Amino acid sequence: MPAPHKYPDTDELRERAAREFRTTGRPVAHVARDLGIHKEALRQWVRQAEADTGDRDDRLTTAEHEELKRLRRENAELKRANEILKAASVFFAQEIDRPRTRPSK
Repeated sequence: MPAPHKYPDTDELRERAAREFRTTGRPVAHVARDLGIHKEALRQWVRQAEADTGDRDDRLTTAEHEELKRLRRENAELKRANEILKAASVFFAQEIDRPRTRPSK
């Protein structure tokens, strides 16, 4: 489970902070202090913004990250469905293999 967010998880704050860092050319620590956020939080936001704009290729973009999360959820769901189907096939195979007795008249 991820750690709780200390800052409001608003895209506006992240975009504003990253934009201010890029436009002013000031150090991350100074911009972060002015905005009242931790410098490492700002550093991560800037890195993600750079990945989203194509300036970095060592990180997934936000869209790629969301798609990866979606695909992992879908994969887990399909694995669960597959396990259910396997269990059902075993059950029905046992039913088919069970010897049948004729009811007496």
